[in-house]
Amino acid sequence: MKNYHLIFENWDASIERQAGILNSLLAAQLRSGPLKILDCACGIGTQSIGFARYGHHVVASDLSSAAVARARREATRRNLEISFHVSDMTSLAEIPGSDFDVVAALDNALPHLNATQILAATRAMGSKLKPGGLLIASIRDYDTLIRTRPAIQEPAFYGSHSQRRIVHQVWDWIDQDRYTLHQYITRQTEEGWEAHHFVAEYRCLLRAELSRALESAGLKQIQWLTPSESGFYQPIVLAKRNERGCCLPDACVDTASAP
Repeated sequence: MKNYHLIFENWDASIERQAGILNSLLAAQLRSGPLKILDCACGIGTQSIGFARYGHHVVASDLSSAAVARARREATRRNLEISFHVSDMTSLAEIPGSDFDVVAALDNALPHLNATQILAATRAMGSKLKPGGLLIASIRDYDTLIRTRPAIQEPAFYGSHSQRRIVHQVWDWIDQDRYTLHQYITRQTEEGWEAHHFVAEYRCLLRAELSRALESAGLKQIQWLTPSESGFYQPIVLAKRNERGCCLPDACVDTASAP
């Protein structure tokens, strides 16, 4: 995880840009804050740090202990108070409380999961929201990608002179809707060029499937925003927990007719 920030041209600038976009969305959906936010796929802290800089009360978690350790160091270095946990987003068992204004799962985190895990994750995230709370997630535009099946993301060239680097991806398609992503970072140093290689498996999580999973978790007012609408670099989905406080449909009771 020590080199993951290199996929960004300027990681700090990306933190600030994303935070500005996301904070505006949250203010439009809820209020200006401060909000209590759970970032349940925090990675190295790109969104958690941005949320905290806007004055929100942030709890952050990730399945990767290495990512959480890196995110904790970055928050400490910036004098930000963020509570970090190692936790699987399909259960969130290690996260105390269920009164979050916002639960976030950004940066294409959900497509790591299979169909059964998606259902578990949306229910776990919904269970952490207070009544009227907001779930926000972002994924790649798989409705398009499943048709085009790209083999490569074109290289990006960052830096200048002796600090140049090349960042690109290769996608190996396993079957119709699953692929292995190879992330390459080739970096120029004083000693010469060095290469870094990260591997992850994803599946094409379509908007309809994720919307159904959110509905099955009892979340309402599901809304999709394209990058041109939100300014964020990936499609975003928003969904709210019922104001009555009921998350799972089969747990709802009509108190007017209850014995």
